[in-house]
Amino acid sequence: MGCLLKGGGGLYSRVVVGAVLLAAGAGSRLGHRPKSLLELGGVPLIRRQLIALSGAGVDEVVVVLGHHAAAIEPVIQDFPVTIVHNPDPDAGQVSSLRVGLTALQGKHDAVLVSLADLALLNAQDLTDVIGAYKKRPEGTQVLIPTVGDLPGNPVMFSQAVRQQVLSQGANVGCKQWQAANPEAVHRWVTENRRYRLDIDAPEDIETLARTNGHQLRWPAAYAIDPTAA
Repeated sequence: MGCLLKGGGGLYSRVVVGAVLLAAGAGSRLGHRPKSLLELGGVPLIRRQLIALSGAGVDEVVVVLGHHAAAIEPVIQDFPVTIVHNPDPDAGQVSSLRVGLTALQGKHDAVLVSLADLALLNAQDLTDVIGAYKKRPEGTQVLIPTVGDLPGNPVMFSQAVRQQVLSQGANVGCKQWQAANPEAVHRWVTENRRYRLDIDAPEDIETLARTNGHQLRWPAAYAIDPTAA
């Protein structure tokens, strides 16, 4: 796989991309249910993400599970990905990120970090992020999709950033690295709101239906009133 990105003067050099997909959360604002198993068109969001990553040609994918791992793992076990478990998912997203970055095995030029609950993200959206990363300003090492001045996902950064993050303390993730190195961050301005359509609360599901016409549904095992959990 991998990515050959076309430019005005021909082909850019190949970018070897490793991806970390974060799916370890408890879903506490959704009745403690696995939000990555919400279905759009009958397909769980996490499977849609993995299909998009495959379509974008990433070279390696690590999926980080934590809460609800027993329910999520059977849904994705047929994908050629590495599944790892955060032993302490309550420690927060930084801990899951570090577990995923550590599990990447390939010699990558860059790492793409995405969220399993990005409801509408597709392969073209990911390809666009990779293309923007390739064209980023000289001297920058992190790319953040930015929609209306607000940061989105996925984030993409160099192998050097990955190594620097992992060489620091357990509380250091990409955001902390960015705060310490603001001059190395490229905020890629885009009007594509799919980079911000992650699902954290019931109102996010309602907003998605109202503004985009897409209805997310829980699989039968989780089809309960979230306020009752």
